[in-house]
Amino acid sequence: MSEATGRHVVAARSGLALRVEAGAEVEVIDLGGGQIVDTWAFNASDVSEFHSAEHTRVEVGGLFPAIGESFVTNRRRPILQLVADDSPGIHDLLIAACDPTRYEQLGVAGWHASCQENLIAQMAAAGFHEIAVPQPINLFMNTPADAAGRIQWLATETMPGDSVTLRAVMDLWLVVSACPQDVTGINRAPGPIEVRVRPAPPASEDHG
Repeated sequence: MSEATGRHVVAARSGLALRVEAGAEVEVIDLGGGQIVDTWAFNASDVSEFHSAEHTRVEVGGLFPAIGESFVTNRRRPILQLVADDSPGIHDLLIAACDPTRYEQLGVAGWHASCQENLIAQMAAAGFHEIAVPQPINLFMNTPADAAGRIQWLATETMPGDSVTLRAVMDLWLVVSACPQDVTGINRAPGPIEVRVRPAPPASEDHG
């Protein structure tokens, strides 16, 4: 957990939780290129409400929001708006976060960092010990479906400095994980990310 405003570097394979006020903008930057960022958003006043991939797909009528569209919650309310995409524009809203069972099935012996564990640890540090693990917003993830409907596990195409900017529509907890996946090849190599939070601009005064 960290104070929200300013710049935050997240080490490879680790996570970060930030409490973000409505109206603030969050820029998520791939520092080295080729790094997926699993992202979650929870209503700050009630973490049982959270961004929902399935409800968002219905809301936007597609597999991922376009610029200006919003991710919505499991109660069908906007929670994050996609305001800028300075990357190849390839993202995923279908794939579950990696977890210990996934790495076991992939043949990894012993413990391996995972996005699910990063989420749980970061939210626990923020005081939330019982949370859902929603299907994440997988920024920069390149896992399209082919003509037969089979998922392709391709390396992300981001270059150093590529970014996505999101605006908080409500007060929320934002969690990001620099995905530690190093078995399937979807990360070119796990690396660090940066999160920059710009506070909501002050309300303009009406001078009549």
